[in-house]
Amino acid sequence: MSEAARDADTGTAPDVDAADAATDTDAAGSGRIVVGVDGSDPSLQALRWAVRQAALTGAVLEAVIAWEMPPAYGWGGLPALPEDFDLEATTARVLDDAVEKALTPEQAATVTRRTVLGNAAQTILDRGEGADLIVVGVRGHGTFRATLLGSVSHTVTLHASCPVVVVRGSATV
Repeated sequence: MSEAARDADTGTAPDVDAADAATDTDAAGSGRIVVGVDGSDPSLQALRWAVRQAALTGAVLEAVIAWEMPPAYGWGGLPALPEDFDLEATTARVLDDAVEKALTPEQAATVTRRTVLGNAAQTILDRGEGADLIVVGVRGHGTFRATLLGSVSHTVTLHASCPVVVVRGSATV
């Protein structure tokens, strides 16, 4: 039931100030776009597409990268990671390098960067909650497989709570 219909049922007038504030906020461009980045060329193209969309809509752009511990980490008999090896810091550098490589310094300065421990698809879905748009790249595999989405982009398009744009790796953007 719409707010106006709900108010009509209760006999109260709609909150005009709240409606005006929502309209003013929307006009000012308070939206959020989440873009998944992994440092690959398709993700750089998705980042470029997303920064242009954010500029057009006035949305805030959030670039997200996920990292996980290696699957064999902690198993007996296998070599451990060096004590000074920091996967999160390494992943954050990949994100920073991708943003700096794909965007102009002015564009890069406007991007919020998030490095998250977790599965890539689930991280993008979680960060996409409440967002206006999610943008992901997809790597082409050639011939028949090129018509298929990658596992992350496929999962995101199936489960996102908002619209998703998939930028193909071979697209000129």
